[in-house]
Amino acid sequence: MKPVEAASAPHKGIVQRIFQNLGLLIGGKATAGLLSLAYMVIAARALGPADYGMLVLVHGFAMTVGGIVEFPGWHAVVRYGAQALEDADDGRLVRLLRFAAGVEGIGALLAMITVAVLSPIVGPRFGWSAEAQAFALPYSLAVLAAARATPAGYLQLLGRFDLLGAHNAVAPLVRLAGAAIAALLGAGLTGFLIAWLVAALAEWASLWAMGAWLARRNIAAHRLLGPARGVIEENPGILRFMLAANADITFGELAGRIAPLAVGWVLGPAAAGLYAVAQRGTVVIQQPAQILGQAAYAEFARTVASHGRASAVRRALVRCLAIALATALPVVLILTIFARPLVVLIGGKAFAAAAPILIWLAMARVIMLVAPPISAALVALGRPVLSVGANVATGLGLVPLLFLLMHRFGVIGAGVHAVIQAMASSALLVWFVWRASAPHPAAEPARAVEPG
Repeated sequence: MKPVEAASAPHKGIVQRIFQNLGLLIGGKATAGLLSLAYMVIAARALGPADYGMLVLVHGFAMTVGGIVEFPGWHAVVRYGAQALEDADDGRLVRLLRFAAGVEGIGALLAMITVAVLSPIVGPRFGWSAEAQAFALPYSLAVLAAARATPAGYLQLLGRFDLLGAHNAVAPLVRLAGAAIAALLGAGLTGFLIAWLVAALAEWASLWAMGAWLARRNIAAHRLLGPARGVIEENPGILRFMLAANADITFGELAGRIAPLAVGWVLGPAAAGLYAVAQRGTVVIQQPAQILGQAAYAEFARTVASHGRASAVRRALVRCLAIALATALPVVLILTIFARPLVVLIGGKAFAAAAPILIWLAMARVIMLVAPPISAALVALGRPVLSVGANVATGLGLVPLLFLLMHRFGVIGAGVHAVIQAMASSALLVWFVWRASAPHPAAEPARAVEPG
């Protein structure tokens, strides 16, 4: 295998490498954020709250069901792939990639079938129009957008965060072009659903193409397609690890995905449209934390694979979180002050009622800044079950409270619930990672890794 730049810089500290990775990702994500805001303005103004809410609900339902049924394996690719790189074992790495891709492919197929079967059943309860219900079946293909974890994990393993950053802009760019065409043609809800579907397929295909191209360059001695025999034996604990890591992803994302669907279920598509605009307005807080978790996981996993101390992971994590919180607080202040002008700018005066929701969601987002990096640290330390526990307890355990708050306060109740859920989840995650990364001198290896 050709030398990998990210794996060949041991002189750099963990924090320095994490923020180097973050820098490569943030450019693409910033571009994606601007493109997303542009296509949202077009869609919201062209469709209005009710039809825009239906667009959100159709897409959200497909992604939620897909996220539950699919089985991404990028955590395993990074964790066990880092061990294969450490041992310079290309054969083990390519078998790992085949195994992860096969599992992910089966999960994607099951997810598409599930979405296709359930859409006609739940559509009427969500208040979908006949137009939305008619397109719900072909829209099941959109779940492929999430079936790209294997190449994403491989790119992280190789330190190609530049390509991951560029890929972040693919779907928003296609959506923007599609939204502009749909608006100019007056294609209505169906036109926007087609644009969103094409963007999802482009997002899926482009990342697999990147992964295949890099694999052919770096593992030229091995065929990409072939059997995955021996993966379980040469990667001890991989099945249990994949189950726990997948559950962590599923339940970690579930609360954010359930909320818009719950709003649509209880209050209708128009309320879901207001909630979606408020959510989009606060993405500027959420996305850097998600990127930081993605950038940090590869370094945490590499530290553990090279026999680094758990305490080094803890120190690096604390520094990353402090920087993330310090940079987010001014953004929250700006969003709070300019909430109403922002939602009016996005969707027009019809969406002005989304301003109070945006303020609640902004508070929740800043509280949840700690979650992605902490989850990454727990998975890298081989303790994904702790992250799963926190996400299950707060993501699912507090769902009844969401419905109670919406019945009492309307759509504002969903914002209040987001803050309560964020506080509970963050507190549990902090407690779990502090225990998991506690120094144990007798158990830790003698060789320390410079934390940053």
